[in-house]
Amino acid sequence: MPLVVEKLNHIYMKGGPYETQALDDISFTINDGEFVGLIGHTGSGKSTLVQHLNGLLQPTSGRVLVDGVDLSDRNADRKQIRCKVGLVFQYAENQLFEETVAKDIAFGPRNLGLDAGEIDRRVREAMRQVSLDYDRISGKSVFELSGGQMRRVAIAGVLAMKPSVLVLDEPCAGLDPRGREEILNLIRQLHRESGVTIVMVSHSMDDVAQLAERVLVMHRGRLVMDGTPEEIFTRGAELREMGLDEPQVVQLCEQLRERGYEIPPQIYRMEDIREVLIRICKKGESHAQ
Repeated sequence: MPLVVEKLNHIYMKGGPYETQALDDISFTINDGEFVGLIGHTGSGKSTLVQHLNGLLQPTSGRVLVDGVDLSDRNADRKQIRCKVGLVFQYAENQLFEETVAKDIAFGPRNLGLDAGEIDRRVREAMRQVSLDYDRISGKSVFELSGGQMRRVAIAGVLAMKPSVLVLDEPCAGLDPRGREEILNLIRQLHRESGVTIVMVSHSMDDVAQLAERVLVMHRGRLVMDGTPEEIFTRGAELREMGLDEPQVVQLCEQLRERGYEIPPQIYRMEDIREVLIRICKKGESHAQ
């Protein structure tokens, strides 16, 4: 199910004294099964863009197509579209409201008019996908859970709708290091096991470098880069001009090159630099002998 954005523009308060163009002539296509990282400085238009992907916002001009359906079309079934494209907001746990974990996850499927058996199956499967024990916590209040568990409940509520595309807006925002690592592992596992298309908005270049297969870079409402992590993160000077940091691994590689070490240019992930550092250490040991 391709997701196509064509010449998308969005203007807030159009015609007023505070008119702001949040999106400026954006076009791209996301194909089935891709894992796309969306990065950009605060105010670059990332959150505005992702809210167009399932029709929460309507374009000022241009269009968004989901499986060939124009979301601006008055006849478009938006309920069906929002089943296909699931959006998990930043601090999504703030939107949890039901009495128990199971009821919160079941909220979306219940609104689809599904029978009780199907709803129960979806709740159990969604909880399994986010590594939550149904027997242990399904009957608990969400407010008894840790921050990381609450975030997983929120993601499970979207997964219970069986989306083909999962859009995650800053999924690790506000979490402690342990909770952040749990969510990142969960997202990696979801993509690997289910093949769901993922669009992940993040301020963390390291998270994007670890997970994404493709990176879109926003700057002042425009899409200014679109490529593989290797292609994007070797353009460090341009990223810094836009107020974006490179992944820490890329920064380390640059420091090592300045000290005379031969480091391949395409390294941007921790597992890659680990092998290089092992070789450097072994070489140093052999010289010492």
